[in-house]
Amino acid sequence: MSEPTGAARRRGPFRVGDQVQLTDPKGRHYTFTLEAGKSFHTHKGAFPHDELIGAPEGTVVRTTGKVDYLALRPLLTDFVLSMPRGAAVVYPKDAGQILAMADIFAGARVVEAGVGSGSLSTFLLRAVGDHGMLHSYERRADFADIAKGNVERYFGGPHPAWQLTVGDLQDNLSDTEVDRVILDMLAPWECLDAVSKALVPGGILCAYVATTTQLARTVETIREHGTFNEPSAWETMVRTWHVEGLAVRPDHRMIGHTGFLLTARRLADGVEPPRRRRRPAPGAYGEDYTGPGSGRA
Repeated sequence: MSEPTGAARRRGPFRVGDQVQLTDPKGRHYTFTLEAGKSFHTHKGAFPHDELIGAPEGTVVRTTGKVDYLALRPLLTDFVLSMPRGAAVVYPKDAGQILAMADIFAGARVVEAGVGSGSLSTFLLRAVGDHGMLHSYERRADFADIAKGNVERYFGGPHPAWQLTVGDLQDNLSDTEVDRVILDMLAPWECLDAVSKALVPGGILCAYVATTTQLARTVETIREHGTFNEPSAWETMVRTWHVEGLAVRPDHRMIGHTGFLLTARRLADGVEPPRRRRRPAPGAYGEDYTGPGSGRA
């Protein structure tokens, strides 16, 4: 049985062509690609790449300046945060939520719109595996080229489950019987007709938006569309902690707001969504409301 694409690059001793992440005594990271005969240089000295080739992960190397560096392969979270960018990347905290809350499974048929730099595409491809399908749509050719380079650099070449199309989702979507649709774009509400036709009953729509106005319009348009259940919306914030003896406290910096996520599930054809029991807050749809259904959207 053959290994999944890219799996061999994630284990075993270091080989020529592997990416290596060095960590210095202050916790700073340095990433490079192993090449026979080359040397890694810093202001704290140098050491030859050959010292790591054939060595196991977790090896400590010492530079000519007598500084120790821990050598490991970068995790996917490290890779996406340091990848070349055309557009902002989807942060690991949000990618993890998408994989979990959109229930991305091995073999899933997934459509993604808004590839950006390829961060989320890489997470999705690793989740669906070689026998799944990820069809990504990106409007900008320059972003698509950057994403393609990043994805292939991570997996060591093209991924058999990935198809990348340059163009608008709503104009080009021809996929049917899709399990999941992930929208990372400015106006996801414009794609609901196309997404609804592509999704199987019970399939999940997941949208990633940056602002409250985008979130509100997307949710209200989903409700008005009538082919999805009541959407759920949330954001995730990550706060690391400093732990040193009795000094246990939150770190002074945290990854706060990056974006909002929402999910909704496709109903069976011809089924009306159940009426919401919970009443909106007073004034939620008052004179100032200009969203879907107001006649002023």
